[in-house]
Amino acid sequence: MAFSQALFDAIVDGKAQLALSIVEQELEGGAEPLALVSGTMIPAMDEVGKLFQEEEYFVPELLLSARAMKAAMTPLRPLLAAKGAKPAGVVVAGAVKGDLHDIGKNLVTSMLEGAGFEVVDLGSDVAPEAFVEAIRQHHPQIVCLSALLTVTMESMRTTIAAIQAAGLRREVKILVGGAPLNERYAEEIGADNYGASATEAVALARRHVGLSS
Repeated sequence: MAFSQALFDAIVDGKAQLALSIVEQELEGGAEPLALVSGTMIPAMDEVGKLFQEEEYFVPELLLSARAMKAAMTPLRPLLAAKGAKPAGVVVAGAVKGDLHDIGKNLVTSMLEGAGFEVVDLGSDVAPEAFVEAIRQHHPQIVCLSALLTVTMESMRTTIAAIQAAGLRREVKILVGGAPLNERYAEEIGADNYGASATEAVALARRHVGLSS
């Protein structure tokens, strides 16, 4: 697969405008869109995740790299769609009802996109019914629920119950994350997994669709 050291470095270093410019140059030079994503961009985000796990990168660096990845994907998405390239999987994500905090959710969705997933981002303060409708419409393999406040944690339970009541629970894996959560609470409310960080959430998502983490 095609590899661009310049693009790899731009994403790892979190340089969004540079990453976009390099992609445009690569495309003008005849590079294949899917080869850029698979050969350079996904490995770059894997490197970012590794640096985070080794505590060489922290949340600000993750955000910058995720933005660089998102910028680089801008000219590639329509080309990939035109070629019928399939995503690694489909993810529906959102901050649950009552929670307006979306920084963590935005980081996870950006990194999921960087890992090759198609992400349907419902935003923040998302009602259980909106998650149910999104599952019916987009047929995701994974649903990501985010909550930053202790008082909105219970909305996760309500959302999972609504998905169950709609008869859709078996169709999706539900991942939950956010500062006040832990594995015990995730199990208690019926989630499949708890992701303590954005990189862990991506690893779990990849595992659920049969990819190595």
